[in-house]
Amino acid sequence: MAQRTRHLTVVLEDIYQKHNTSAVVRNCDIFGIQDLHIIENKYNSYVSNQVAKGAQKWIDFHEYNQHEYNTEKCIHTLRENGYQIIATTPHNDSCLLQEFDITKKSALVFGVEKDGVSDYIMKEADGYLKIPMVGFTESFNISVAVAIILQNLTTRLRNSEVKWQLSEQEKDEKRLDWCKKTILNVDEIVERFLAG
Repeated sequence: MAQRTRHLTVVLEDIYQKHNTSAVVRNCDIFGIQDLHIIENKYNSYVSNQVAKGAQKWIDFHEYNQHEYNTEKCIHTLRENGYQIIATTPHNDSCLLQEFDITKKSALVFGVEKDGVSDYIMKEADGYLKIPMVGFTESFNISVAVAIILQNLTTRLRNSEVKWQLSEQEKDEKRLDWCKKTILNVDEIVERFLAG
């Protein structure tokens, strides 16, 4: 619990390969990212337990698939919650990973496997982030990119003066949520307790 954070959050925009979504879920849990935002404009997401290894039980999902403008709704929600929008892209004048300012709450947006983030995200982003690469290949697999970025940023956060941890109230809420997820038939138990 002490290693969980909402200072950084991950956004997946229209990821169509199910194993990639599942691997990102696993990465988020491993690096202590509490929230994952999933935008579904063209493709539905699905988390495979074989790939995620149960990680989906421990993070909070925010899905945007009920509106005509799901990407816009996600960005609006994140901004309302104090996040700057950071598009991950190997193109244009992106900030190099090791130079990224970790002091601001940031939503890191990763786009569809072939094309990357949408034009809307590129236009609306408050900044751009890229992983330094020296080979001929243009980009990493999305789950690898997420892992590299999260490992770098969370390590730097934990060695900084930034207040990146969950609040005490958030920790209490997560403890209750996680306890419920570990108890079989928890709804029946709670119902009996409240009736008694």
